[in-house]
Amino acid sequence: MMTAKVVKISSLVNKLNLLDDLSLRRAWYKQSSSLWWSQNRLMTSSKRVQDRSKNKRIRPLEIAAEKWKIFSKMKFLMEILRKEPEMVIPVRSLDQYRKQINLPKPHKMSDFIRKSPKLFELCKDKNGLLWCGMTEEAEDLLEEEERLLEEHSDKAAEYVTRCLMMSVDKRLPLAKIAHFRRDFGLPLDFRTTWVHKYPELFRVVKCKEDPELEYLELVTWNPKWAITELEKKVLGVTEAGPDHTPEMLSLPFPLKFPPEYKKVYRYGGKIEHFQKRAYLSPYADARELKAGSLEFDKRAVAVMHELLSFTLEKRLVTDHLTHYRREFVMPQKLMRLLLKHFGIFYVSERGKRFSVFLTEGYEDSELIEKRPLVLWREKVLSLSGYRGRKKKIQSFSDLSELSDMENKDPLEDDSESVNTSIQFEQAETIKSLEDASFADDDEMEVGEVCSAYKDTNAS
Repeated sequence: MMTAKVVKISSLVNKLNLLDDLSLRRAWYKQSSSLWWSQNRLMTSSKRVQDRSKNKRIRPLEIAAEKWKIFSKMKFLMEILRKEPEMVIPVRSLDQYRKQINLPKPHKMSDFIRKSPKLFELCKDKNGLLWCGMTEEAEDLLEEEERLLEEHSDKAAEYVTRCLMMSVDKRLPLAKIAHFRRDFGLPLDFRTTWVHKYPELFRVVKCKEDPELEYLELVTWNPKWAITELEKKVLGVTEAGPDHTPEMLSLPFPLKFPPEYKKVYRYGGKIEHFQKRAYLSPYADARELKAGSLEFDKRAVAVMHELLSFTLEKRLVTDHLTHYRREFVMPQKLMRLLLKHFGIFYVSERGKRFSVFLTEGYEDSELIEKRPLVLWREKVLSLSGYRGRKKKIQSFSDLSELSDMENKDPLEDDSESVNTSIQFEQAETIKSLEDASFADDDEMEVGEVCSAYKDTNAS
């Protein structure tokens, strides 16, 4: 009797050991399978932008993203100075803007400013307080920008109106349009003055539930503008006819893949099927579309394509796009849709805020269509950065002595001290803001960006 019990217990123990062994094997198999999949999955299956490997990035567009980021820092500082009465400000007052220009402590604001002596000047007053101002060349650039913004105003009004026409309620919160100010080429005073300049197109209205919330509302529907930029290119027209009605479209989107990307052929059938699928025009009423359907997603791609076509740089911060999901009837997981259609869009994770590019708008790292405001931005960018000895910070007393010397006859003055004090070492290339973005550990060298920028301009 005891022997039978011992046999049963031993057999039970063997079964338990076998089960444990099988469970360990299953766990190991699952772990190894998931590891293999994570190492070999393709770009579009990733839920996070950072999960993409470096060899799947489009390097020319990463250079463009870095270039526009450098410009945004310079432009932000120029706008801060322009708001000051005398266009000068104490350097210590600029510390409150460290977050906007991505300059964490302990890096000095003065060192950041001194890297662009062709745009900004530093000077100490009698009490030793350090002030920042703009050079004459920078002030001339701001005057030129005002003129260009005025010339671009009518086109910007058209783009804003077409955004209202695409929205489901034919109105957009004024605060959300502010996100597109620089991208659409809108002036600084667009919320106070510019929005009232075109009463025949749109008007500002108060929200009934919240009087402090303002909306920009469409006044008149213009059928000539209810045509996408893609339709214009295919049909070879600048606007639609007076009786045009937006409806279903079957135009394929231009695709541009990086030359080193070798796995596109695996998606050949899916891409072709997507391109042939009909979709609703962004200017048509999309209330009846079912969220998550194939038609819903393709119309969202068309809306994003249209918005990016409106921008000066054919680029937008992805945060700004997600703010319009409800107004433009777009999916909640907008980033996944952008990553999925990487032949149409490219998402760059450079910096703290992601940017999405319209790939057809770029040839390598250069914009194909450069409007006057883009050329102006490139001019600002070419003046940023400096390699050489740091310029001595002058005081007000030094400036007064310099003005006295200017009044003298130059033939009577044999001193070369003035010339010596303003000489710098010449460099082969301009190095733009070597440490302007200290918080980004994975940023490319800015000197590399500028060398690529100079090479493309020379060619």
